[in-house]
Amino acid sequence: MNSATHALIAISLGAIPGALSRYYLTIFFGHWLGTAFPYGTFFINITGTFLMGFFTTFTSKLAIFPELNLLVAVGFLGSYTTFSTYALDTSNLIRTKDYKSALFYWSASLVLGFLSIELGIFLAKIL
Repeated sequence: MNSATHALIAISLGAIPGALSRYYLTIFFGHWLGTAFPYGTFFINITGTFLMGFFTTFTSKLAIFPELNLLVAVGFLGSYTTFSTYALDTSNLIRTKDYKSALFYWSASLVLGFLSIELGIFLAKIL
């Protein structure tokens, strides 16, 4: 197997438990605290961003297999919450002192993401 195949396998093996964790935590919080507020998503986004920051910083100090980074950061955390990747990308732009891009990415993702979902809902309703 080549390295591209190893990467795909690592990402896939991380994505399955990440997606299942997201699903079951959402159900758990819905049953426990109700569904009037998205407690599950809120918890997932906060814990996912913490884990993304911790894992990527901690492993950058170590000589690890690249597949482990793909399994955890891209596979597990990427399917657990894409918000963690959004936060990491914003943080990376700030750390490189690209403040203009960081502000644009951070704010435009929020605004355009919201507008895009509303546009999708609107178009689906009229079709």
